[in-house]
Amino acid sequence: MAPRSDEPRRDAQSSRRGASRAGDGGDTGGRGTDRTDPADPGSEIGGISDARAYTPRGRTVREAAESAATRRSGGVGAGSRRAPRATRSGDPFRPALQVLDGGRPHQRGTAGDAPRGGVRAAGTGRTVVARTPGGAGTAKPAAPRRRNTGAARRPAGRRPPRKARPPKLADPVRRLRLGTLLALVMFASIGIRLVELQVAQSPALADAGLADRLRPTDIRAPRGSILDRSGALLAHSVEARYIAADPELIEDPEGTAAALSPLLGVARSELVKRMARQKTFDGRDSRFEYLARGVDIDAAKKIMALNRAGISAGRDERREVPNGDLAANLIGFTNREMTGLEGLEARYDNVLRGVTGRKVVEVGQGDLDAEIPGGYSRITTPAQPGSSLALTIDRDLQFFTQKALSEQLKQTHGSIGAAVVMDVRTGEVLAQASQPTYNAADWQGSKPTDREDAATSFVVDPGSIHKAITFGAALQEGVIEPDSTLPVASVVNKGGYPFTDHIDARGRRMSLPGMLAYSSNVGAIAIADKLGKEKLYEYQRKFGLGQATNEGVPGEATGRLLAPKDWSESSYGSVPIGHSVDATPIQMAAAYAAIANNGTWIQPHLIKETIAPDGTRKPAPAPVTRQVLDPANAAALRTMLEAVTTMKDATGLRAAIPGYRVAGKTGTGARLVNGHYVSGEVASFVGMAPAENPRYVVAVFAYTPNGEGGDVSAPAFSQIMSFALRHYRIPPSGTAKPNFVAFP
Repeated sequence: MAPRSDEPRRDAQSSRRGASRAGDGGDTGGRGTDRTDPADPGSEIGGISDARAYTPRGRTVREAAESAATRRSGGVGAGSRRAPRATRSGDPFRPALQVLDGGRPHQRGTAGDAPRGGVRAAGTGRTVVARTPGGAGTAKPAAPRRRNTGAARRPAGRRPPRKARPPKLADPVRRLRLGTLLALVMFASIGIRLVELQVAQSPALADAGLADRLRPTDIRAPRGSILDRSGALLAHSVEARYIAADPELIEDPEGTAAALSPLLGVARSELVKRMARQKTFDGRDSRFEYLARGVDIDAAKKIMALNRAGISAGRDERREVPNGDLAANLIGFTNREMTGLEGLEARYDNVLRGVTGRKVVEVGQGDLDAEIPGGYSRITTPAQPGSSLALTIDRDLQFFTQKALSEQLKQTHGSIGAAVVMDVRTGEVLAQASQPTYNAADWQGSKPTDREDAATSFVVDPGSIHKAITFGAALQEGVIEPDSTLPVASVVNKGGYPFTDHIDARGRRMSLPGMLAYSSNVGAIAIADKLGKEKLYEYQRKFGLGQATNEGVPGEATGRLLAPKDWSESSYGSVPIGHSVDATPIQMAAAYAAIANNGTWIQPHLIKETIAPDGTRKPAPAPVTRQVLDPANAAALRTMLEAVTTMKDATGLRAAIPGYRVAGKTGTGARLVNGHYVSGEVASFVGMAPAENPRYVVAVFAYTPNGEGGDVSAPAFSQIMSFALRHYRIPPSGTAKPNFVAFP
């Protein structure tokens, strides 16, 4: 066991005292020594002859004994001489061993050094090993040293200064234990704090920080679709992306605009303008400006891959019209915010447009300013997708109607045309075409006049097609009979204005079918004189003139009728033949549908049903109906109208359809713009087929500045009606055409 660190000091002090120990022979020269007999069997010299034991002075026990013997033989002062160098031990490990024993390598001995005889000086803590003559050694403690009480005690005033206590060497085990203890304390403190934060204080801290991370966001509700009667898409919404800029973060506006321009299809100068720093309506710096809406998802991915500062993308919606210009004048379009601007998109915007929802989500901070997946999210207002509209339009028939109308107008350089196809039994509009038209998918490049629906906004003097109303009212009121004949003069004056016919009857009696076939103005005026202006006005209203049909297209013109009190003398001649009357193509189509439907007028309509987001179908409100003519009078009038397409030199021969009986009437009128007539004429043909049991009515109007409309309307009617009959597989007429005589 290593000696205690204070043992060398006590040994040195004991040596300095020079006190005599019990059994000593005295101290020569006032110095006390420990007498140890080298020949003593219990001495250290005999017990450790080969082993080395070191004293605090850096000597072995043997050297200490020899030094003591030398001092005894030399007398006083002999102890101050060091042993010759030759007598010193040459062991190179002695200083290191001395350090391990607690001493110092070059500590010199004092007068109190232990003798070589084997007894260790007091305070060294060593055990003296005594050997027996037989070689066996037994360990026994050294005899306690007796304090010298004689005159040899060192004077108090001559006490030498105490030597500095050697420093304790560092203990790695102690350092390791201390470091481990500190680490454990630190981790324990952290663990206790974490438990406190995540268990005890977690609810309070989470609630306090949640408010800073919550952000209200909109839940976009998709807009409903517009379908044809069979469910084919005419307009619908698709998922897209918007591209926006934060002007405060844009570092290189010119470079960013140059990179985005080809991907967005927006001019670079326009993008630079939108990226410029600007103020919001409340005076704050704008942090969000749209660069483009309805961007394709692939294009948005390419833009975000550019990693331009201040450019962001988000979920958006884009309206698509798969068929381009098909029924574009009816359908209309929306703006970037998915709000209907024209056509059915505008008229039924509240049905098609969904209700935007609202939710509160948890977002990150800084660069992570986005919704945290799996974080707090609560819907405050559920989004309600828009409902879809199923129209009465037949996509195939609509396409053919537009095609036929466009081709006919191109041949005669017509400027405006309209065509309507109606189901006479239901009042459903199967096709409604306008010319010119536009591409609803790219409406920004179109003219406002190209986007008008001519069937509801094209106001004209209907002309001779109005004569069917005059004849029908006269039949219903009993003024004339189907076989009645009337003398028809060459000319009739009303209010100083002469009215003539295309074919001069020269006062001969003419049949009612003959008057319709040759479009006799004089004959129609004569019948109106018998009917009276009040009754004529009454039946005009019953047939739907002078009021909007409300079929569904916004901005429908109401037309205008001349009330009896407002008639002038010339009105007695102009009103019966369709002048001084303002009407639209859809109004005249509905009037002829009443004749075809056994005298029952049915409100024309475009909406078949509404389809809720969950698929529930709600039929459109029942159309308004009213009885205008008795079925017999309506049938008689239909037969008279067949003369227009069958009699020799009749005005509507080009409207005939092989295999089918066709009834109808041609007309020539004028166009009105803002209540004033414009140059040119409007040619029209309205007819029904099969005449014996009509299923469809087709009305065609063409405005031609050069007066060539007659060559457009009748051929277009024939093409459109032929396609409709074949498309719906209506069998040909089973009866022969009647024979008519103009002048019986």
